[in-house]
Amino acid sequence: MADATGTIEAMLGKVPRTERGRKTLRRVLEAAALEFGERGYHDAAITGITQRAGVALGTFYTYFDSKEKVFRALVRDMSQATRQHVAEAVRGAPDRLTAERLGLEAFIGFVRQRRELYRIIEEAQFVAEDVYREHYLTFAEGYSRNLAAARERGEIAEGADSADEPRAWALIGMSVFLGMRYGIWEEDLSPAEVADIAIDLVSEGLRKRS
Repeated sequence: MADATGTIEAMLGKVPRTERGRKTLRRVLEAAALEFGERGYHDAAITGITQRAGVALGTFYTYFDSKEKVFRALVRDMSQATRQHVAEAVRGAPDRLTAERLGLEAFIGFVRQRRELYRIIEEAQFVAEDVYREHYLTFAEGYSRNLAAARERGEIAEGADSADEPRAWALIGMSVFLGMRYGIWEEDLSPAEVADIAIDLVSEGLRKRS
């Protein structure tokens, strides 16, 4: 996942100052992802996290005050990691539609590697709704800016400025459910095949072609 420094600083103000400390924090977050992903928030335990991470209980409390605090930090960390993964995949794309296709393929591939992502993000709406909203709002804000820039460059259909945000949410919704179906439930199509079909729909629509 992405470097947690900015995330943890925003959440707790407890950023490790040494490389060893940063690696330990990363182990704790990775262990928390496994613990929450396998057991769910309510059945997960701090001792389960520390055992998976191979650290003492006191080490956990060096960085986090409670199970909720590590969960909130983890959601933000996973959100950041997802955005970073997709951003790297679309870097250098020649146009917006190509970026959409590459981004969707990368997202589904990422989900297959990190299956705990969906359970943790979905549980966040009940455990930490503000962080759950932040996850999607941050995606939507960046998406809207990218669509606006592409519209101004003439790469996508024209529309009013107010159209960028609904378009962004529509595309995010598509990615979320395609990721769930082809990343979590079954892998009967490759990420590339799913992306090709979805982007054909985005670019051409459902209208019958002559």
